[in-house]
Parts: sequence; structure tokens; C-alpha cells
Amino acid sequence: MSSISLAQPSTLGPVRQTYARKEDFPPIARAYSQVSNTVRETGLLRRAPWFYALVGLAIAVGFGGAATGFILLGDSWFQLLIAGTLGILFTQVAFLAHEAAHRQILATGPGNDRLARVLAAFVGMSYSWWDSKHSRHHANPNRVGKDPDIEIDTISFLDDDAAKARGPLRMITRVQGWLFFPLLTLEGLNLHRHSVQHLASRGPVKGRWAEISMITARFALLLTPIFLMLPLGMAFAFLGVMLAVFGVYMGASFAPNHKGMPVIAPDAKLDFFSKQVRTSRNIRGGWWATWLMGGLNYQVEHHLFPSMARPHLAKTREIVREFCASNDVPYTETSIGRSYLIVIEYLNRVGLAARDPFDCPMSAEYRR
Repeated sequence: MSSISLAQPSTLGPVRQTYARKEDFPPIARAYSQVSNTVRETGLLRRAPWFYALVGLAIAVGFGGAATGFILLGDSWFQLLIAGTLGILFTQVAFLAHEAAHRQILATGPGNDRLARVLAAFVGMSYSWWDSKHSRHHANPNRVGKDPDIEIDTISFLDDDAAKARGPLRMITRVQGWLFFPLLTLEGLNLHRHSVQHLASRGPVKGRWAEISMITARFALLLTPIFLMLPLGMAFAFLGVMLAVFGVYMGASFAPNHKGMPVIAPDAKLDFFSKQVRTSRNIRGGWWATWLMGGLNYQVEHHLFPSMARPHLAKTREIVREFCASNDVPYTETSIGRSYLIVIEYLNRVGLAARDPFDCPMSAEYRR
């Protein structure tokens, strides 16, 4: 297997060797089985119901406090603080929806699915849309043509997509790294838009009417008091701040995980362990980062063990790091600030493909 450098995004070339028997697996392919056995024997795959009960209680108290503050403040621009708080709380609910979708919270698959669908609707998102998209991402992280998270959606994550940008989108793409965080203020609206489009599509949608009913009720319960109790301008400002905080918080939590990591060619063949570890990035910070990012700071471990409960990820990190060191597999971990700089640099580098080439005889000669 050819080695690659994780210093810059790169494309993994195809690996021709195929494996027909378990004994044919090279040591790195066997490493995942060894890690899995160690993790299982250590009890790190067990559920953590009390942890999630406490998290749910804390979020519920937060919403109760926000509602109380909203009523007491009345017609006041301090309501924008409540709006920002709601943006944070809705993101925390989205983290729980993500964990329920991965079977991390309840004991049964159907129970987790029902919980994830309710929590996603509470946030204003279609669970059926998000689950399909996220499952494809986990199966093939950063693989061209298979990971929906690197498909173009205003932002281009691949050079080929950036080169195809036209009109106003081309202008954005040229400086997309610098515009990344400002654009995240619109990500909340973007998630709602994708959800509505999915639920209104003609194709089969599991739980379509249940999701439509819950999401409609959600917006009715949220918007009615805002527009009844606040002046019209303040009500729109309230919604703008809430959606902006929600979008930035969501994007800032998910973006550091894979952006700027190696991109896998469509025809590359990699073992599960290498594929998941090489394309994922952890964020240092311990318990505060875990709380802030809903466990997404342990992205390597999450991709290796998607159903692992949040409290067990830190201990699993120690086991995975040891195996990576023993098998010479790059394990990427950095600070949250450094991760954002990497993402911005990567997006700006991709955006160069949208810039017009310098038109001179010398450049034309080199393009031949």
C-alpha cells in the first residue's frame, strides 16, 4: 500500500491488491479487529443512559430558561441574547439527534430511530434526508463521487468542482476560504431548505407525513410567540440571530472533522481502518471540547465505532492512538483554532481552480 502525507490534502491512488481470505489480510487490515476486541473487552461499547438523561435534562432546563427570559424581557433588543441562546440549544439537540441516529443512546435500533426522528424535527430538519446523507458519508468519507459531504453546495471542496463554477458562484469560490464562516450564518436556512425539498420530493420518503407534521408543529410553536410578542422588525432580527448562531455552531462543529484531510480517489481500495483514520481529524481539548462539539472532537474514534456513546470516546482514543503508532498509520489531532486555519487554507487552495489563468504567451506555452 502506497503511503501518503497528511500535511496537505491528497488523492489516494488505487491499490490493486485484493484480499480473498482473512489470513491474506496485511497487519494494518487486521488492526481494526484487534482494536475492536480490545474496545469490546474494556466495556467501551456499552450504553450510557444516565449520561444522556443528564444531557437531555440540562438542555431542557436551558430551553425553559430561554422561554422564561423571552417572556420577562418582552419588547427589548436584549431578546437577541435569547435568540443566540436558542441557536446554541438547538445545536445541542442536533448533536443528540446525531447520536441517536448512530444507535448511541437507547438499547434498540427502532427506539433510537424514533428518538432521532423526533429530535431532528425539533431542530427543523428531516431525519430521513439527513440519515441517508450521513450514512453515505460514514461509508466513504472523503471519497470522490460517494461522500455527499464533499459535493458542491455553494462551497467547492474539489478542484474540478471549483473549476466549473460560473457567474456569482465563481466569484465566491475564488475566496471561499475567507467566506466560509460568514456563509455558515446561512447554513441553518440551508438545512431547512434541503429538508423541505426532500420531504416535498416525489420519491419514496420513509416517515414523510410524520416528519412533515412534526416539523410544521415545530415552526408553528416557535414562530407564533415570536411574531405575536415582538415588533415585526425585532421578530425578524430574532430569527436571523437564532438561525445564524445555529448555522455557525453546526458548521464549526462538523467542518474540522474531514475538510483538509486526504481525498480518496473513486477507484481506490483501502481497508476500513486506514480509510477511516486517514480521512478524519480529532480536536484536542478534553471534556470541554467534547461538550462543545457533542463528541465530534473524537472524529477518528467516532468513525471507527459509530455506535459508541459519547462518554467512552476519550478512553477509546488512547487505544486507537496506540494501535496507529504501532502500525505506522498517521493519526491526526490538532487544536480547534488550528483546525479552522487548515480548513480555510484548504478551501482557498481549492478556490484557486476558479481563477482565470494568467493569459500570456509564457503561460499558454506551459498549458500545452
